[in-house]
Amino acid sequence: MKKLFIIVIVALFVSGCILTKIVTVPMRVTAAVISVVPAIANGVEGVILTSADAIDTIPI
Repeated sequence: MKKLFIIVIVALFVSGCILTKIVTVPMRVTAAVISVVPAIANGVEGVILTSADAIDTIPI
């Protein structure tokens, strides 16, 4: 029973990390693609990366 409890707790912590990465990786890829376009790159890229960093800090 104790082993099962430990496995469940570890799975919850790991899944939280994976969940935020699933959300932020596409945001970071989009920011990288937008950074190629000089006209809109500066403002939009910064906002997307800041948002992705904020999502990474959420303790899910």
